[in-house]
Amino acid sequence: MLKTEPYVLNMGPQHPSTHGVFRMELLLDGETVVDMRPIMGYLHRGIEKLSEERSYTQCIPFTDRMDYLSSMTGNLSLCLAIEKLAGIEVSERAKYLRVIMAELQRIASHLFGVGTFIDDCGASGTPFLYMLREREKLIDLFEMASGARLTYSYIRPGGVMRDVPDEFWPAVRRFVAEMPRYIDEYEQLLTGNEILRARTIGVGILPREQAINASASGPVLRGSGVKWDLRKADPYCVYDRFDFDIPTGKQGDAFDRYFVRVQEMRQSVRILEQAIRDIPSGDPLPKVALFFHPPAGDAYGRSETPRGELGFYLVSDGSIAPYRFKIRSPSFINITALCDMVVGWRIADAVAITGSIDIVMGEVDR
Repeated sequence: MLKTEPYVLNMGPQHPSTHGVFRMELLLDGETVVDMRPIMGYLHRGIEKLSEERSYTQCIPFTDRMDYLSSMTGNLSLCLAIEKLAGIEVSERAKYLRVIMAELQRIASHLFGVGTFIDDCGASGTPFLYMLREREKLIDLFEMASGARLTYSYIRPGGVMRDVPDEFWPAVRRFVAEMPRYIDEYEQLLTGNEILRARTIGVGILPREQAINASASGPVLRGSGVKWDLRKADPYCVYDRFDFDIPTGKQGDAFDRYFVRVQEMRQSVRILEQAIRDIPSGDPLPKVALFFHPPAGDAYGRSETPRGELGFYLVSDGSIAPYRFKIRSPSFINITALCDMVVGWRIADAVAITGSIDIVMGEVDR
């Protein structure tokens, strides 16, 4: 058998409009990956340090610019930490609105994540455009609520920035009624597709124990068969009032991670149906001042974002700004398992495996 000389191939950094400015330094034997070194930091903006010089409310826009594909859940995670630190109460209507926005955001993010993953597998064109079609409807809903289409800053400490307008409700009900049919359409195109299955089944396996030891979360962890979701394991807002399931995979390959995201969209629709039906009347606006002084102490708040557990650890010295602001981002932790997932596979497989993790570099680098 011919023995070739190993060589190094740099993949990336890619344009931010793809998976972000991330570089993989691959050691190859022919086309087979024998080692990989992830290189990040191209998008570092010093968010943690910048937040220590601003009031708690002024930190909210930073969360929009971390995982910019799921800004609402970034807002929510930080607000949960601030409210725990300062002992701020949130009205029932605001909690329901937060759940509605978080689940709409989960669907929007998974649409983009699945679409780009399919693109990475070589199926460019139709499936991704179908998913962007539905995502555009969601962005219209977010624009109704917040006035923005990408960086929302909608969820604030103590509530939300404003109640949704009257025209929001018929539009969101129409979307929720139509979405299951569109998910069926995606599955008809993709789930049984023999080319996609050949490219993803058994490829990039992350075993259950390895996923746990790597502290993975979100669809990456659940794709490996671990039934862990903060909405069930450590409920926040009003998630304990809703009936929904936690989809999991079987062997932790790229196909399982894709399939979990598709099934999570179905579960988000279930949650939305219940939340829209049960939302109470009332005032969802915050009842706290723009500048407030939490007591000295610390708190950790977290939520289940589309990519996993996003947590904020805050330390207060009693001033209007956090003394310490530390972020636990799921994309950063999930990507640490990438080396184990790509070694032994070919270059083209490394692209698909990376896409199956669904990283956002704004959250990795911060």
